[in-house]
This record gives sequence, structure tokens and C-alpha cells, in this order.
Amino acid sequence: MISDCWVVLKIQLIVLEIFPFFQVILKMANVTNNATLPLKKIPLFSIDASAIEECNRHVQEDPTVWLGNTACFKNDLQDVCLKREVVAQLQHVYSHKVEAECKPVTNQRVTGRCWIFAALNAIRIPFCKSLGLEEFEFSQAYIFFWDKLERCNYFLNIMVDCCRSGEPVDGRLMSFLLHDPINDGGQWDMFFNLVNKYGLMPKKCFPESQSSENSGTMNSVLRHKLREYTKEIRTLLEDKAAPDDEVRALLRRQMLEVYRILAVTIGVPPSAFTWQYYDKTKAYKEIGPISPKEFYEQHVKPVFDVEQKVCLVNDPRPSNPYGRLYSVDCLGNMAGGRMTIYNNQPIETLMKVSGDSIRDGEAVWFGSEVDKGFVRKLGIQDTEAFDYRRLLGVDVNKGLNKAERLFYGDSQMTHAMTFTACHFQPSNEVDDGAPEKEADALPVKWRVENSWGEERGEKGYHVLSRPWFEQFVFEVVVDRKYVPQDVLDVFTTPVTVLPAWDPLGALARNRITRLD
Repeated sequence: MISDCWVVLKIQLIVLEIFPFFQVILKMANVTNNATLPLKKIPLFSIDASAIEECNRHVQEDPTVWLGNTACFKNDLQDVCLKREVVAQLQHVYSHKVEAECKPVTNQRVTGRCWIFAALNAIRIPFCKSLGLEEFEFSQAYIFFWDKLERCNYFLNIMVDCCRSGEPVDGRLMSFLLHDPINDGGQWDMFFNLVNKYGLMPKKCFPESQSSENSGTMNSVLRHKLREYTKEIRTLLEDKAAPDDEVRALLRRQMLEVYRILAVTIGVPPSAFTWQYYDKTKAYKEIGPISPKEFYEQHVKPVFDVEQKVCLVNDPRPSNPYGRLYSVDCLGNMAGGRMTIYNNQPIETLMKVSGDSIRDGEAVWFGSEVDKGFVRKLGIQDTEAFDYRRLLGVDVNKGLNKAERLFYGDSQMTHAMTFTACHFQPSNEVDDGAPEKEADALPVKWRVENSWGEERGEKGYHVLSRPWFEQFVFEVVVDRKYVPQDVLDVFTTPVTVLPAWDPLGALARNRITRLD
């Protein structure tokens, strides 16, 4: 009993001795915690009761708010704001048009393959003319397969470079690239890489699959595997200075797995095919056996040579002067392939060369931001299509210019389509009052072949106004013969590489650009 009391007393004495020490420790911890806690910042404006009361009073005093709410209760905001006079003004009548638009209107379904469809739609026009065809489609799935394979390999090679250079996995570059390692978007130079290496083939010889028409699940699997492969690459290069042969062996094993995924989801493209068809006179024709590369070289290239096409962009940001060549870091689809490059020019240059191409009967591939000023059901693209001010009391898409929209993240390329016609007004007058010559005029509206089926617009074709072109078209691809020599000379100048997240690379990062 006495010994137990002694033990308790001893413990109490020890606690009393060390208590001041613990007090100091706790006080230091408290100071540290208080130092790291953020101070409560007093906002300049708060949503309090008086603010809400003011807002309610503001809308209650305006009778158009009630009327607008009633109209929008069961109707889409854009349908309510649509201006009838714009619909009546933009008719599908054009002064210049390509000789024959091919059928059927294509449909990219639930994918972001607009850049592939737009390019193949442009190519099939002279191809159909040369073979006397009324209906034809190139195989979009064929290009899609090789793009997926090449793009996965391109991404993994970038990951090797990033890991070897010590790029932190949680740094901005790696975080940006790993956020979406694979998607469906693309650029003209990427299309060039694929056609130049793999050629083309008819759709009937390699038709669509479920995954080529609805790529979401396939892309999800590929994204997971690419992130997993990045971890393997990083582990290999962190643990030791792995030689190239060892890294190459790892990439080979990874790409074998990617190929198998694509073989299951899209199918393995044939190395040779025989194409049987009837021309417009109903005469039987046959081409083959022939490889896709031979098919392009012998039957497509003579009427549409991808090597002769050049890409011009309009980026009016002050940081990117006109007359310069630009690229975007880590933007591409083929290791060792052509860089994705942009020749930056004023918008008038893009309109001029596009108009000259249409006037000569050649369709034009172009990239734009599709959803602003876009009447989806009617296929009308015009900056004045909607009158938001009368309904909402504010202007929409008018407070920022084109450069500012790029700078503040309000605009970027989201969709690629094809110009097949345009309309000139030779009677327009220039500033000095003299009549404007047609050769010097710029088109006032354009006919657009889209790849969303026949449901929108005039059986799949849109009409696009000149103001919309000026504000939301960023890129065109035309034959170099329509481009002035001083603009072509820019392609021989040094390339300025923009960051990987720059909006100029947006079209190649889109997952799905079909708007349902």
C-alpha cells in the first residue's frame, strides 16, 4: 500500500517537472499553427440580404424579365433570342461554288474526328470528279486507327524526354499532358503525317466500328494505360540511367499492348484491298489488289496532293506578331513526323486565299470555334444571330475582341469543317468610293460542309457570314498556289514554340466536337 502511494507521488512529481516544458512546446505549436492559418479576408462585395434585396427589386421593376422568363421556361435561350432577319438574310445562294459536292453528308458520330472528316471531305471532291463518282467516302476509321497508334507512341516518347530532363510529374507540363494523354482532336499537319505514311482507302473496304463512331470507352482505356506506362517509364529512368535499348524495349512492349487494344476496338486495317464500284454511268469498275499507300499515290495524289497544301492561322494576340511561324510544344501525333506549324497572318489574308481557292473550284479545310453565334438547328453562323441584350439586358460575345478572347480563355479552335462555296459582291465600294474589283473583294458569306449528318442546316450544310469568319475562324488550309510569295517565305523562317497549353493547340486536344 505504501509502495503504491509512493509510485503515484513519483509520477506526480515527474509531471510537475516536465509540465512547463510541455507548456512551451504547446505555445510554440500554437504560434506556428496561427502563423500558417490564412487570415480571413474581408471581401469587397458580399452576397448579403441587402444585395439580394437590391437584385430582386432591380428585376421586379423590369417587365421584360418576367416576359423573358416566361419565354425561356420551356424554350432554349438561343431559340428565344434568335433574330429572324438574320435567318432571312443568310440564304444558301452563292456566286462561286465547287463543281460538285459529293454525297453522302458525312457523320463523325460521338467522336472528335472533325479534322479527319473535314480533310477527307475536301479530298473526295476532286477524287469523285476524276473517277466519275456521285457517292463516295474515304475510310475515316482507317486514318483514325493509325492516328491512335501513332499518337500513343508520340506521347510515350514525350514522357521519356520529360523524365530524362527531370520534369516533375506534378509540374505544369506533366500535369497538363497527363490530364488528357489521348483524345480524338487533330490538326492538318497531323493529317498530313498519316496520309503521307499510310495512304488512304475507301470506306467500303474498311468500315466504321462501334469504337470508331463512339470513342469514349476506348479512349478511357487508352488514357489509363498511358498514365500507367508513364509510371513505368519514370520508374525505369529514376532508378538508374537506363540505356536507350532498355527504354526502347519498354516502349515496344507498351505499344504492342496499345496495338492489341486498337485491333479489338477498331480492327486491323488491311495491308491491301480490292475496291469494286460503279461510276455515275453505272459502269462496273475495279481497283486492286492495291495497298492504301499505293491507292493514295496512284489515284488520289494526282488530284489532291497533301504535300502542296499549307496552313495559315489568324492569331491577333500582340504577343504573336503576324508574318511569323509558330508551333505548340508537345503538339503532334507522330514521332519523327512533321511538326504542327502555323503561319500567322491577318484575317484578310485567310479570307482572300480561301476565296481564291473556292473561285478555282477547290474546297478549303478550316478550323474555328463553332459554338459562338451558331444557330445549331438551322446551321447559321453569324455574329448577330442572337439578340441577348433585349432579353438579358447585356451583350454576349461582344465585350472582348478576338485577341482578348484568346487571352482570357473565352475562345479557341474547337471544330474543323470544309468551305465548298462563297459569295462575292463586286458592287461593294471601298473606302474611297470606287467600285471594288471582284479579284480584290472578300467573300461576304460561305457555304460550309459539316460532318454531323443531314439533320442540321440545309441537309448538313451551314451558311457562315463574313463577320463570323473574322471573329471565329482561326485556320485555313489551301494549296500553296493561292498563297502570295511573301506569305510562303514565312515557312522558311525560325519557329517560335508556344507552351503546350496555348489555345492554338486546342483543336488537337478536343475530345468530342459534335454538339447534340
